[in-house]
Amino acid sequence: MLGMSDYQEQKALVLEYYKEIEAANTDSVGKVISQFTKPDFQWYGVYPFNEQHGGDAVAEAFWRPFLTAWSKVQRRQDVFLSGTSEIDNTDWVISMGHFMGLADKSWMGLPANRKMTFLRYADFNCIEDGKIVRSSFFCDLIGVMHQLDVNPLPPQTGASCIYPGPRTHDGLLLDPQDPCESEKTLDLVNRMIGDLTELNKSGEDAPPPELLARTWRDDMIWYGPAGIGATYTIPRYQEQHQYPFRRGLKGKVFHGHICRFAEGNYAGFFGWPNLTNTPIGGFLGLPASNISADMRVVDIYRRQGNKLAENWVLIDLPWWLKQQGLDIFDRNSEIIST
Repeated sequence: MLGMSDYQEQKALVLEYYKEIEAANTDSVGKVISQFTKPDFQWYGVYPFNEQHGGDAVAEAFWRPFLTAWSKVQRRQDVFLSGTSEIDNTDWVISMGHFMGLADKSWMGLPANRKMTFLRYADFNCIEDGKIVRSSFFCDLIGVMHQLDVNPLPPQTGASCIYPGPRTHDGLLLDPQDPCESEKTLDLVNRMIGDLTELNKSGEDAPPPELLARTWRDDMIWYGPAGIGATYTIPRYQEQHQYPFRRGLKGKVFHGHICRFAEGNYAGFFGWPNLTNTPIGGFLGLPASNISADMRVVDIYRRQGNKLAENWVLIDLPWWLKQQGLDIFDRNSEIIST
């Protein structure tokens, strides 16, 4: 938690990094990444970008193809926070929001629409000695597919839209925050995780709303990944996500997180993977595969008072599906080419 550091140096480093990235092009972006990272820089990228090591490898896997296909790209941050992870006492900076640009050329086999398009992202950067040593970059690729009128999955249970930032418009924590408030937020998130752990042990797949109300506001907002969608209020969250998730998946094994911390009223974590589960039919509107698959997840939270009010979630669903034999990008390319 906060104490020894107010994280201003870490925040300034990442903000400068983002500024240079936004000014970069396909030729210079690899040099920019290498300038701000250590030589053994480790990057956790969602499928199909995968894990990479070193700035040039990251540029080759994601940035060069992305900047080739998308024009006039802007980073539009909604949440920005920093802190020390309670997992291993390393310092991290989280940025969450959207990249906005013009989808002018085909990207990953997806068609160009020459229109304003949004790529939702959450970026975790671990800082040591003034350099970025590890990053986790999650983005909602199915959300981009929806904007391009490509639908790789059955209709989703939640709402499909470009998700807003915090209702309170205070998610950019550029200044130091009260350590006591940070501790309250992390404690609340951990109590919520504890409730989920006990629920998994119980085997109950339709918990009462009172269980969620212990840590969530009644008017909670859950911004899930495309394929699932967004939900509003505890009853609709349970109807449109929690119950389909719990009833459609078995053998849930929680693996923990690589990073988890809070600053002020905000908190975030990710795992690689967070959990393993097996689809038995119904989740995402898909039939059972009976194949155990890892699920990589990001959660960003906003606390209001003594309850959680908003939760932005990204799940690497393309990777979860890939492990079961369905590569949604390959399938899309095959359909377009026939």
